Amino acid sequence: MAQLTKIDKVPEPTLRRLPWYLSVCRLLKQRGEQYVSSTRLSKETSIVASQIAKDLSCVNIVGRTRVGYDIDNLLEVLEDFLGFTRMHKAFLFGAGKLGSALLNDTGLKQFGLEVVAAFDTSPKVVGHSVAGIPVYHINELEAKMKKHNVQIGVLTVPIDRAQEVADKMVVWGIKAIWNFTPLRIRVPDNIVVQNTSLYAHLSLMFNRLEGQNITEEI
Repeated sequence: MAQLTKIDKVPEPTLRRLPWYLSVCRLLKQRGEQYVSSTRLSKETSIVASQIAKDLSCVNIVGRTRVGYDIDNLLEVLEDFLGFTRMHKAFLFGAGKLGSALLNDTGLKQFGLEVVAAFDTSPKVVGHSVAGIPVYHINELEAKMKKHNVQIGVLTVPIDRAQEVADKMVVWGIKAIWNFTPLRIRVPDNIVVQNTSLYAHLSLMFNRLEGQNITEEI
């Protein structure tokens, strides 16, 4: 594995693109390929080759002339840099349809996220399991936080409960929130929030479908 020197802050758009390169390399590895060029990555991701080379240089990955990038090295460096080689335990809040879908998504573990428990208030799900993951009442959060070393919370509750549940998460020690609700929750500055709004992406898709001129962030 190439030795990584201290890396300056990587731009957020680059961080969003790196998993795309990783996924392509995983597929190529399964097909028995050893090297990949930036041109090939460009074809598979629809990202221009010069941008790919720039992104990979941010994590100290440099290809060889007329050979390209060593796929094993790419996989090792990207998985480590993105945090996918370290398993991060998480609690999920809101075991409804979206929450249950995430609990059933076994692919999350491949990217370093293991949901060890879920919380809800509905008698329909509390006391049961989804995909082998127990669902507890939200009032049990304090006790479960003491039992598990969890810093990440996945928020999939209805919008009218989002801020209330986020507040509980912060009080009992959650340090990062993956927010799937359309509400921009308010948290202290030291809490990491990643908003993943399905509805915002729907809006982008609808507008592009209707021919609106939307500039993509690079």
